[in-house]
Amino acid sequence: MKFSELPYKRFDMDEVKKQFESLIESSRNAKSGEEQFEIHKKYYELISDIVTTIRIGNFRHDVDTTDKFYAEEKEYLDEQLPLVEQLENEYKKVLFNSPYRDYLEEKIGKVAFKNIELAIKSISDEILPLMQEENALASRYDNLIASARISFNGEECNLSLLRKYLTDKDREVRKKAWKAYSDYFLSVTDEIDEIYDKLVKNRTAQAKALGYESFVELGYNRMVRNSYRRKEVENFRKQVKESFVPLVSKINEERRKQIGVDKLKYYDHEVYFKEGNPSPIGTPEQIMKAGQEMYKELSSETAEFFDFMMDGEYFDVLGRKNKKQGGYMEYLPKYKAPIIFANFNGTSGDIDVITHECGHAFQGYVTRDEEILEHLDITMETAEIHSMSMEYFTYGWMKNFFGDREKDYFKMHQEDAILFVPYGCMVDEFQHIVYDNPDMTPKERKEAWKELEKTYRPEMDYEDDPFFGEGGFWQKQLHIFDLPFYYIDYVLASVVAMQFKVWMNKDFDDAWKHYLELCKLSAKDFYENELAQVGLQSPFKDGTIEKLAKDMERETLK
Repeated sequence: MKFSELPYKRFDMDEVKKQFESLIESSRNAKSGEEQFEIHKKYYELISDIVTTIRIGNFRHDVDTTDKFYAEEKEYLDEQLPLVEQLENEYKKVLFNSPYRDYLEEKIGKVAFKNIELAIKSISDEILPLMQEENALASRYDNLIASARISFNGEECNLSLLRKYLTDKDREVRKKAWKAYSDYFLSVTDEIDEIYDKLVKNRTAQAKALGYESFVELGYNRMVRNSYRRKEVENFRKQVKESFVPLVSKINEERRKQIGVDKLKYYDHEVYFKEGNPSPIGTPEQIMKAGQEMYKELSSETAEFFDFMMDGEYFDVLGRKNKKQGGYMEYLPKYKAPIIFANFNGTSGDIDVITHECGHAFQGYVTRDEEILEHLDITMETAEIHSMSMEYFTYGWMKNFFGDREKDYFKMHQEDAILFVPYGCMVDEFQHIVYDNPDMTPKERKEAWKELEKTYRPEMDYEDDPFFGEGGFWQKQLHIFDLPFYYIDYVLASVVAMQFKVWMNKDFDDAWKHYLELCKLSAKDFYENELAQVGLQSPFKDGTIEKLAKDMERETLK
């Protein structure tokens, strides 16, 4: 069935509540572990229906944020999601306290029970109104960003469509484009400050109501940090400061020479070649066709996967004015189908969609027949390994997308990945500062960002830009608003994906075999255990980042 043919019907919350209450009662009265697990399978059916409905509704809203029907559905889903989460939580408490827990752990795993423990600590009836308000505030930010209209070069652009000008080979063009970008954010920065201030105070109030000292610990629980916590993340960031920040400085100096400027300015930091960044060749349709050929040749598993995605039209990748920004993959459990959302804009980022988001979708596809839903409940630092590693595994086909600029793409992609590591850590540390100090003023938050830039991005020169130069850059990072503490997952995954890159250069087939093994492990074990099982080093282990930085320096600064 094609995505456009999938039915959408708003679920009735009263009926959902009745179904959960029935499940809770039946599970509580089960006479054996076997009986309780059979009841649990009915939970799988219920939650699969609900999750699928939510994801279809959200996806169709994101495709066109002005669509009245799905805008109203989005509001409804935002309101009902906390209620569903609380009902789900009450059901899982019965499992957690079951007299047959040993049997259930054998069936669904110890990871699942640790995740239930974190979920129980993350929600209560008392905070449901706050959670609903939080969702509404995040949607308000998303809609504000999606509504951006910037007149540039005779074209009306949203933020995504402006991107081709932000990385233009002509320095004056990109300088003007960044000025237009900055002017837009300057025009809405007060509203963004207001939204974020309310979000910080809202999340802090939720944490206090649940007995936490700050939102940090609650945020970790909601991100399902089931095998590491703040101490490990702080040690990771410390290693990045010591090893990756100096490497980034070396790369920036080489890049400064490469693009022929006296000093890198903020409008130069995403440009890698004097003649401009490599852009994909062909129409969006040709790019998708080239992607299909690539996955056909990569492996039998990827060939089957991509054919499924194309036949079902499970992509919406064209950039449009009323479309939400960004890109993502979701999985529809009822139909065992991944769906991919993106915004093609004529830059190399279009190819990243065919690699990165398809890495997520591929993992979802190869595990689609898993009967234990908890085994599919991967945490994001693991999920992002699947996507970021796929970017490297597809290097052998980049000539199909970039022609004679294939090697330029490799250089840009690797350097960009390295540059991202300190930036991602900066986003994470910024959020720790903000939620440790929830009464900071908007001005103080921007000052905190400016200070972090001195540590993580010391070469950044904003030329006194009134928005970026005053610490506003973080306001364009939607994860900070929508998904607190998510961003470090990208960084953790990126350094693991780099390990795969080093590995595949020595033995591609062996690296792919272990990558496929990691995909199929899904969420059956804890993060570091899974890494060790497939021959990868934990990012938290002292020495891992230092060695990796040296490996990537040899790969990049040849």
